[in-house]
Amino acid sequence: MSYLLSNTGRNVSFSRHLFVLIAISLIAAGCWMFRSSAPKAAESEHIDEPVVPPGLSYTFPTPQTGLGDTNNPDVFMPTESGKIESAWYGSTRTRKFGKQFLPAFHEGVDIAPVTRDSKGRAQDPVFAAADGCIGYINRTGGNSSYGIYVVLLHHDVLGKYYTLYGHLASAAADLKEGDAVSHGTEIGRMGNTSTAGIPVQRSHLHFEMGTVLNNRFSDWFRKEKLKPFHGNMHGYNLAGINPMDLFPYMTNGQLFVLQQYITNCPVAFRLIVPVTEKPDYYCRYPSLWTGGESGGVIVMDVSESGVPLKARAATEEEAALLQKNKPRVLEVFPEVLGRNGARLIVDHEGDWTLGRNAKQWLGILLYR
Repeated sequence: MSYLLSNTGRNVSFSRHLFVLIAISLIAAGCWMFRSSAPKAAESEHIDEPVVPPGLSYTFPTPQTGLGDTNNPDVFMPTESGKIESAWYGSTRTRKFGKQFLPAFHEGVDIAPVTRDSKGRAQDPVFAAADGCIGYINRTGGNSSYGIYVVLLHHDVLGKYYTLYGHLASAAADLKEGDAVSHGTEIGRMGNTSTAGIPVQRSHLHFEMGTVLNNRFSDWFRKEKLKPFHGNMHGYNLAGINPMDLFPYMTNGQLFVLQQYITNCPVAFRLIVPVTEKPDYYCRYPSLWTGGESGGVIVMDVSESGVPLKARAATEEEAALLQKNKPRVLEVFPEVLGRNGARLIVDHEGDWTLGRNAKQWLGILLYR
């Protein structure tokens, strides 16, 4: 009897232990499954992060493939002056300001059509020049000097930059902001839309590229109560580099790396600027910030068109040069500044000071 009771007790005890072991195993398995799924979610998030390429391949933005022939009016569309250089990037134009005729800056390049219809209207398609995504589409030709225009955003080790396609007859109907596009994708048709009243015979593509001054531009624009609204892709917020330097990359198949280009961009002038904190521009393009804590005063290099280049914290000696805590011109390089069509700085009898255009430019750049 005792033997039977003893074995029965052992069997019950064994069953209890077995039950506990099975329960522990099931709990452990559940924990393992939960834990094993967590890294996969993290991996998925990591995979979704954009991979910045070492550089981008570029293709021609229209069927025009002779962009190396810069003196050809069949390739580049001059203004009504007829001077071919007026189609180029830079201080290549002259406009009347008040009673004076002064140099004016052209931030892009104007590419002439290859094909026209019987009424002289351009028939050329317009292509994405590089891989990117749609940053903005303006489909109303009468609310911008760009007319109907498309902005693409591209990834670079420097940060995001833009290419712009202006004066279109139309933008592709199936495209919307945020869409990914590959180089060679048709994004519109060449035209002559603009608030400037471009005649049909001067239809062309205004092609532009560069950096974005401030990611909070929309807030600045609303604060200033300006119209019409184009978000961050308004021309005021876009700082154009020379797209003509890009043309060789369209023919030789080499990758274009904006960081390499902009860090070697010639400096036209240098400013001392009081700030409350590091400008948004140098947070988004961190490799252009070359050192020091930014609180107080910075020294900033600027291109002839107003592209902010390298910047750093000012030394005590440099900061002491400020008067009434206002920005000041520290140094000018006339051979780079050239005709100074942007007029961010002006020469008053040998004394270089900030021009009228600099107030808005700095207001956008430093807005927080």
